[in-house]
Amino acid sequence: MGLEELGAELDRRLGAADAALAADYPGDRGVRQPVHTVYVPADRYDDRTVADWGAQARAAVAGHELADVLELPAELAGAVLDRMSAKLEREPIEDLRIDFEDGYGNRPDSEEDAATVAAAQVVSGTPYYGLRVKSLEAPTRRRAIRTLDLFVREGGVREGFVVTLPKVTSVGQVEAFVYLLETLEDTYGIPELKFEIQVETPQAILGADGTALIARMLKAGGRRVTGLHYGTYDYSASLGIAAAYQSMEHPVADHAKDVMQLAAAGTGVFVSDGSTNVLPVGAGAHAAWQLHFRLVRRSLARGIYQGWDMHPAQLPTRFLATYLFYREGFDQAATRLSAYLGRGESGYLDEPATAVALAGFVLRGLDCGAIDSGEIDFDLAELAKLARRP
Repeated sequence: MGLEELGAELDRRLGAADAALAADYPGDRGVRQPVHTVYVPADRYDDRTVADWGAQARAAVAGHELADVLELPAELAGAVLDRMSAKLEREPIEDLRIDFEDGYGNRPDSEEDAATVAAAQVVSGTPYYGLRVKSLEAPTRRRAIRTLDLFVREGGVREGFVVTLPKVTSVGQVEAFVYLLETLEDTYGIPELKFEIQVETPQAILGADGTALIARMLKAGGRRVTGLHYGTYDYSASLGIAAAYQSMEHPVADHAKDVMQLAAAGTGVFVSDGSTNVLPVGAGAHAAWQLHFRLVRRSLARGIYQGWDMHPAQLPTRFLATYLFYREGFDQAATRLSAYLGRGESGYLDEPATAVALAGFVLRGLDCGAIDSGEIDFDLAELAKLARRP
């Protein structure tokens, strides 16, 4: 058998595997990932919510020298503080979730119905928004269906909309949720609905059969799944972690997020870290800011580029930590990219996979506003191709 015939035979034998790889791992979706998600209880959500969060965030830091509190490097402090201030004025929330679950609690049906109708009429003004319904566990299943149906019926679905499905414990729940979304699309004649899987139960990480169910959940959700969001406190509590030690950086949290990253790698699904419930208020504000700033930086260093913010006073440290992460790494990333492209020396021998990561780093910095387009001495189309963005 000649080489050409041998190649053709291998093509035939591997055809199904090639198709499955392309279907299951399509790569970067080419859309901006928000740096955070803000959860607002449904009964506190109105057309002033985003502006109010920005105003409260600005008021929280007034009179505080954050450069000193956070020990920002002197050569970058001015740049990141200016960007933070502008962000809090222009776009204090990138991704907003109207919460009908833990942040809202169990209310009479008439009360939740009224909150759902009111929320559907509000235009969030954020690039991404959506709602978190109650779980598909038996006690809350019908309420979840009712809220989502009512929100869709009242015209709440607009560009950037996504639904968060909490406390997922089985692949069957994901399959059932896909069926629910398909039914709503057919009923109301709306485009395809997207959703996120909230990872806050041990069953999502390890099933009774010993397999990582989250990978199977992604498969079941298909192209509708846009994100995996880690739930710090439900997950920690379900593993018996004492309240004082429940944290985004506890070893059980890191293990869960490692599995999430492995499952999502190459799929185009975003991974989001959870939250810290230590709030920057009162006498403990400085310590809480330092903690939040460090935790955001830690997530970024671990390759998790999104997290939850639970209070307006957490927004300044979210943006400062994010901007500093990209500005501190930009010069080296640009130098290494130039060397990889044959335009100089960097002191590194970078391989193609690292070049993908370097290009992705620069593009993420540009997406979030940490880096300006005028600072980039690369063709953006060239960078996108190198980062394997569509």
